[in-house]
Amino acid sequence: MKESLKVASQPSIRSEPAWLNRNVVGMGLTSLLSDAGHEMATAILPGFFAVLGIPAAALGVIEGLADAVSSFVKLGAGWISDHLGHRKAIAVGGYFLTGVSKALFAFAYGWPLVLVGRVVGWFGRGVRGPLRDAMLAESVPAEARGKAFGFHRAADTLGAIIGPALAVGLLAYLQPRASDSSAPFRTIFLLTLIPGLGSALAFATLVSDPHGARAPVRFWTAIRDLPVPFRRFLWAVGGFGMGDFAHTLLILAATQLLTPQYGVARSAQIAVLLYVLRNVLYAGVSYPVGALSDRWGRRELLIFGYVTGAATAAGVTVAFLWNIASLPYLVLLFTLAGIYMAVQDALEGAITADLVPKGVRGTAYGVLGTVNGVGDFAASAMVGILWTAVSPAVAFGIAATLMMVGAAMLSGMRWAGEER
Repeated sequence: MKESLKVASQPSIRSEPAWLNRNVVGMGLTSLLSDAGHEMATAILPGFFAVLGIPAAALGVIEGLADAVSSFVKLGAGWISDHLGHRKAIAVGGYFLTGVSKALFAFAYGWPLVLVGRVVGWFGRGVRGPLRDAMLAESVPAEARGKAFGFHRAADTLGAIIGPALAVGLLAYLQPRASDSSAPFRTIFLLTLIPGLGSALAFATLVSDPHGARAPVRFWTAIRDLPVPFRRFLWAVGGFGMGDFAHTLLILAATQLLTPQYGVARSAQIAVLLYVLRNVLYAGVSYPVGALSDRWGRRELLIFGYVTGAATAAGVTVAFLWNIASLPYLVLLFTLAGIYMAVQDALEGAITADLVPKGVRGTAYGVLGTVNGVGDFAASAMVGILWTAVSPAVAFGIAATLMMVGAAMLSGMRWAGEER
């Protein structure tokens, strides 16, 4: 009798949270390293272009093409992983491609090799993203998905803080010692191999593949058979995404607004610091909002995130209309930007896991990534073109309107419970 009581009581003394397991920690570390390497290169790429005399238009074309490649690769990669019945090896390959791609920039003397490196990196990013998200969803209990996605997003964004800080520190150290003005940039691009290859190694050694069953269906059949509630959800995601511009445009807006008061160089420095603040908020809010969604429900919190995004764009519109160059006001806008990005990235992934059964989640995350990628590209192109052709106030005003349309669409949706 005593022995049976002892055995029965053992599960109750388990103290560690079931969701914070080896897979969740491993994927978090992987994303931290990968994003640190990515942001090291991204932070200095505009300066590298300036040193080489490459026009800014080339950078826009490169980023647009890379985003397009990533978006459509996600669509196929998710389905392939469901079809084959395993994901880990493909995801490791994606992290490897992303990790080595930025080192190609070190050998560039014009924009073509940068384009090749960016496309290779974004191809890898498109391959790994939906597979990793599906594995993350399947590694935790349904009631803890918000915590897991929030934790992962926080780790990823911590890398986005570490990367630019390392790049700036290395530039400050290397530039006074370099005879060639491009040499410090090339050294940093090569150094991105350390966190880049580390991310592939971390995923390979720390993460196990929880997926086993194959879903041997044709590609378009898999897309068509995704649950109706999820397809409705994608309409709201796409509506919001059509206004969700790249935050490099937010940095440019801050720089332009501050230039009359501080000059171009100082304004650019302040804008980068504001972006770092945005990333800090992004990292800090991701886990709490994910954990809250497990208790309060995800749809309502995501609506709040979408409305906050619209408020951010509307705030930029107001700043240009009334020429507001107040630092506290810009701090508020970048704070709102960090909050809404944290809510969006943590909860869109968790909701997808709620609405889609296990066997086709790779396909679902691929579709979600494609919808987001197309929206991001369209929004950034729209804001950039309208900014140049009409005015920045009009550009950001339309972006705010489209974001509110997405929030309204999500608010009007009702799905019959969350599918676990």
